[in-house]
Amino acid sequence: MPSGLQVIQPNNVKIFNLTGGKSLPQWLPDRKRRRLLQTDLDLQKRIELLQDFEMPIASTNIQLTRDGGYALLAGTYKPRIRCYDLDQLALKFERHLVSDVVGMECLSEDYSKVLLLLANRSVEVHAQYGYHYRTRVPKFGRSLAYHQTSCDAYVAGASSEVYRLNLEQGRFMKSLQTQSSAINACAINPLYGLLATASVDGKVECFDPRVKEHVSTLDVLTGLPASALVDSKPELTALSFFEDGLTMAVGSYSGHVLLYDLRSSAPMVVKDHNYGLPIKKVALHKNAGKVLSCDSKVVKLWDWKTAQNFTAIEAAADINDMALYPDSGLFFMACEQSKVLSYFIPDLGPAPKWCSYLDSLTDEMETDTAGAIYDDYKFVTREDLSALGLEHLIGTNILRAYMHGFFMDTRLYQKAKAVAEPFAYEQYRQERVKKILEEGTASRLELAKARRKLPKINKELAKRLLAENEIRPKPAAEAAAAADGKEAEANPANPLGDDRFGKLFSNPDFEIDTEHEEYKLLHPLQPHKRMGDLLLDQRFTAVEDDDDED
Repeated sequence: MPSGLQVIQPNNVKIFNLTGGKSLPQWLPDRKRRRLLQTDLDLQKRIELLQDFEMPIASTNIQLTRDGGYALLAGTYKPRIRCYDLDQLALKFERHLVSDVVGMECLSEDYSKVLLLLANRSVEVHAQYGYHYRTRVPKFGRSLAYHQTSCDAYVAGASSEVYRLNLEQGRFMKSLQTQSSAINACAINPLYGLLATASVDGKVECFDPRVKEHVSTLDVLTGLPASALVDSKPELTALSFFEDGLTMAVGSYSGHVLLYDLRSSAPMVVKDHNYGLPIKKVALHKNAGKVLSCDSKVVKLWDWKTAQNFTAIEAAADINDMALYPDSGLFFMACEQSKVLSYFIPDLGPAPKWCSYLDSLTDEMETDTAGAIYDDYKFVTREDLSALGLEHLIGTNILRAYMHGFFMDTRLYQKAKAVAEPFAYEQYRQERVKKILEEGTASRLELAKARRKLPKINKELAKRLLAENEIRPKPAAEAAAAADGKEAEANPANPLGDDRFGKLFSNPDFEIDTEHEEYKLLHPLQPHKRMGDLLLDQRFTAVEDDDDED
């Protein structure tokens, strides 16, 4: 299994975490990065869904373009946006900003026109070539929406007004006046073009962009349980419309998600996250009929008609935003960490075309998991059963027929083997003791060999001759004798191995005086001690004269 593909199964739903492997720090030089990729097995096995799909510190917003070909990611520090080409699985460009991103909207089908709402009360327009224009709004903005038909950008925030910026004329138009003191979120109905705002007073107000007038007000607090109004603020924090144009999702500060039909003032479904944290975003997976709602700790998936839990994903860091790839089981989470979390749920839908390999990869993992049920079983043949005396079990539920043998429980196999071979352990123990004794004998022989004594006369010459005898290549006859175990070892008392030169190492008259002038004239350059001489000093000791010797 790739190290970067981790599987969790909350509520028996397989969720593949595609960002669970190791990552390389951005400050590493390219040369060291390449070296680590060649040597580190965990890095080689990881799954990198998109190149550098991360931010230095944290990611705050993520959005997919309408054509499904690009992903826009905003983060810090320093404030920046990154665009990823999904077909190429790579980073396309990166642009630095003057302030953190609060909201982001794609004005075109792809990345060529993007509108950014920044934390310093400014709105930036970016084109394909880069930054294009910047303007400021009177109050701090909290949410951004774009109406394609009229080319109006709506900015809602810490004010009772919704600022309207017409991008065709390049100027601010008359603002929309709400009944609330501040607005946390706004959204455009994809089918009818209706503008809705979620306020800090717990009300949803709707405006008709065609006549620029207020049309309706919905009090969401009446649909919340009484306990939610006691322990938390009566604020609405998230708002979105589903693709059918009739369903509206509202998220509250208390952690509740309410689904409304625009034709009714009563909620169809009320879902409690049970964390007591404000809802960040709500989205619908149309094909699977599941709603994805997230707060700062968890993303919950549940049925949009019955509110029955499907599964849930908890993140290690606080969640800031999420994005669901259309008609697939892949979605992303922007969190308070450098990595952007990517998850794939096959039960929601197939993998997108640009990463279709995820389908085959998850299928292989399921096959491996199915084969793992035999990990606690031992494969045996009929001959093994005869040796264990278990032939009478053939045909029972204890043995599972497989190919040319059977699978049986490992515990039963160990017990049967212990009964059939009661002395197997004793035999193993004796063999182990014998092997240890043989190794000890060999070590003692080597130690005795290492303690061989050198002659006292011409000790240095004997050392050198013994070292040369060990290093020099052996003739064919000696090599054959050594292979048969009949190698003749050199005698330390006579390293030359010839009796005619025996007195050279026993008679003091033949001792070489290295301090004599004639010796120094014949050997003007004294060689340094070689490694062989040092080893011989450690392995051999000089022969001492006996006291009773004449």
